[in-house]
Parts: sequence; C-alpha cells; structure tokens
Amino acid sequence: MGVIHFLNVNEGDCILVKHPSGHNTVIDISNGSALEMVFESASLSGNHNQKNYPVNPIEHLSDLGIKTIFRFVLTHPDMDHMDGIKELFETFEVLNFWDTENTKVMDENTSWGKYKEEDWEFYQEIRKSDTSPKVMHLYSGSYGQYYNQDENGNSGADGLYLLAPTPELVEEANRTEEYNDCSYVILYRTGDGKKVVFAGDSAEKTWDYILENHKEDVTDVDVLVAPHHGRKTGGNDEYLDVLNPKLTLFGNAQSQYLGYDSWNTRNLDHITNNEANCIILNTAGENGIDVYVTYETFARRRNEETFFSNEYNGWYIMTI
Repeated sequence: MGVIHFLNVNEGDCILVKHPSGHNTVIDISNGSALEMVFESASLSGNHNQKNYPVNPIEHLSDLGIKTIFRFVLTHPDMDHMDGIKELFETFEVLNFWDTENTKVMDENTSWGKYKEEDWEFYQEIRKSDTSPKVMHLYSGSYGQYYNQDENGNSGADGLYLLAPTPELVEEANRTEEYNDCSYVILYRTGDGKKVVFAGDSAEKTWDYILENHKEDVTDVDVLVAPHHGRKTGGNDEYLDVLNPKLTLFGNAQSQYLGYDSWNTRNLDHITNNEANCIILNTAGENGIDVYVTYETFARRRNEETFFSNEYNGWYIMTI
C-alpha cells in the first residue's frame, strides 16, 4: 500500500511517501526547530495551535525504521524546504536527489535567521555529486525507470509524474529570481487510480502551464497538498476549479496569510497542520483514501466515531 505522511514541521514542508515497492520518497525537509514568534491561541473556532508542537522529521523517519531514502526531492531552493538537509543526508542513505537547475546565490549579506548556513553550503556540495546520491534534473513530462516506469517501460512503478517545471520556467525563475516559479509539481498516481498532487511552492505561471498542458491529468484530484503551504499568492486561483480536490492539506502559516477564501467559496474541504498536527494518508484503504491525524482533540471534533490506529499511529477521521 502507498502511505503518505504530511508532517507538521513549522512553516516549511516535509512529506514522506512510502511506496508499495518499498521505496521511500521524501519531498523537502524542515527540521522542526523552535520558531521565535507568537502563535494564535487554540480556540473553539478551529485553531488547535499545533504549529507550536512540530515534529522533527529525521526522528519521525527513524521511528518508522527507515534507513534508506530512495529519492529526496527538493522542490525549489528556499531554505524552509531544505532546513535540515545536511542532517538528513548524514542520517540516512539517500540514493537519488531531484534538484532544479536553479542559479540561486546566497552571499555574505544573507540574513540566515533561524536557518543554518551549513545547510545551504551542504546543498551546494551535493549538487555537484557525480557518485552518490545520483543528482537528477527532471522536467514536465519526464519518464524514467522506478519513478514512473517499470523495468519493461510500462507506466506505473512508484507513480510519480512530473507536471512542472519546464526548462522555460526554470530559465525565467533564474532571470527574475522568483524561484517559486521553478518548483516541482508532482502528480502521484496510486495503483487503483487515486490522484494526489504535491504542489511545492508553485505559483501562477506554473499553473497556467499545467492547465494548458496537463489539464486532464489534474482534473478532479483526490488530495492536493496546497501550493506554498496554502498561502495567499495574489494570483489566479482558478486552477482549483479544475483540480476540485476532495481534500486539501495546508501547511503552517499565520492565519492571515492563508488563502482559506479560495477553498471556502468553492466548498472545498481542507485540513491544516495547525489543526491536526501530522496527517497520514493510507491511499489503499478498502473504500478509498483513509485519513488519520496525530492530534486526538481535532480528530474527535472532526469525527465523533474516531479511533486510534496502531498501524498508522494516528486517529482515523475520514475516507475520501
């Protein structure tokens, strides 16, 4: 079965996909270090304050008994997506590294804030690797063994299909230094036809391209991991009319920055890490995708008949 862990990692991203093949895919990393900011208090209006309780993804993966990461995907070169990359690669054997051909530079005037310069320096070193991990620069429409083709060239394998970026989007991002525009967007197809979209920090230019070239692929998806953690972008949100996700997962950001209105006006269901803490999806549930969360209070509020699953270490809330 395919199992997705959408981890509660501060205002960054980290997603684990455990494939039926036994491969593990990790998309982005944020290591759960303390944030120096004041969060909203928990309230009956829905804010459960779980971004005060982030998990350390390296500990989470270790607790699952993971020793090898078959592929690590860095969606784009922002620090909140590589926060802890050095420790990740030093803790686990990483076989393949999906990078973008970005030209982003950090100089002596960079203010690192809560992030570590050593992570950026490590990233620059592994980009040059010609041994292990294998560095890959993939583009929209790429096909290859293991990630979406089996040994006989048939579609499937780990079910990861590249929707973006294109060489043109990467070139434009490098020119404008708007690196969200070169973000990976990945469609994960399960063996029984379910569709999950990992949207990275993709923005309007990317979605214009996807809707023009991959509209059928992204029509009526089951789960969307919201672009840019669900933040308001000021751009066109009409892509939601095509994707029409049954469930959208929002990362952490202060509430005033999240684009709830785009989902609420379309009556689209969504869950945030701040409400649920970690969210686990069993994509091979008997009746669909089973959704579990690690925060019991939210689970009981969402589903009075919730129950705890030892297998997924979470509280069942729904099937989609």
